[in-house]
Amino acid sequence: MKQVNLDHLVQRVIEELSKKNEHLESIHFPEDKQAGVPKPHNPEVLERAMRRTPARIGIGRAGTRMKTTSYLQFRIDQAAAHDAVMNTIDPSLIEDLGLPVLHSRASDMQEYLMNLDSGRFLSEDSVRWLEKHGEKNKDVQIIISDGLSTSACEATIPDLLPALLQGLALKKIQVAKPIFIHRGRVWVQDHVASIVKCKVVISLIGERPGLATAESLSAYMIYKPDHHTVESDRTVISNIHRGGTPPIEAGAYLADVLEEILRFQASGVKYAQLRAK
Repeated sequence: MKQVNLDHLVQRVIEELSKKNEHLESIHFPEDKQAGVPKPHNPEVLERAMRRTPARIGIGRAGTRMKTTSYLQFRIDQAAAHDAVMNTIDPSLIEDLGLPVLHSRASDMQEYLMNLDSGRFLSEDSVRWLEKHGEKNKDVQIIISDGLSTSACEATIPDLLPALLQGLALKKIQVAKPIFIHRGRVWVQDHVASIVKCKVVISLIGERPGLATAESLSAYMIYKPDHHTVESDRTVISNIHRGGTPPIEAGAYLADVLEEILRFQASGVKYAQLRAK
């Protein structure tokens, strides 16, 4: 069933049930969870547990099954997660931010999902563009990529990127013009860094969506990657979204982290060890 038909069907079911039952609970976003357990033995404990996790706890049941509203909310969140992966990012967002658009070697989403390496390298056309137009030998190169969630980029980048750029400017850190990479994976930052010769590259990339949120973004930072680079060389800040670390706050914090990475000339595990001394 096509997604548009599924969304229409879910809406029709909600409308019909609302007509039949005026007391039907309204559908909520995950962060607006409501307890569905009637007369819980210890309501304070249940409420505290629900506040501490995005997991679907305390939703109650109807016989051996979940309640209708819980099931519909599950389907809505599932649809949002699917859309986050499969939708194309709004071109006006990229245009408003003035970001040059590059592409990975993944020709479509199917190849991106099935062939991991296709998202780890720039296409030949993008390599030529970056070699000619990329700003070389800067302290920091910023990459934005839709990755596995266009929703994450659309929800966070408009606030996060300006905050990050402002923070780096106040610290007098040289920043190359940020670029956007369609269907990029984390490791594409190594390919970019090898071309622009920056000291640190940071990727702001949409993470795989879950049923708690489809808008989570992560920031991966690495100091002078090369062919010896391993995953432990990357510093990662995750859960950037309205229910986690707010985008504006994340932008300011990432500027601080990048300043330290440049000072220590290290990222990942080595950076953490130096910072702990």
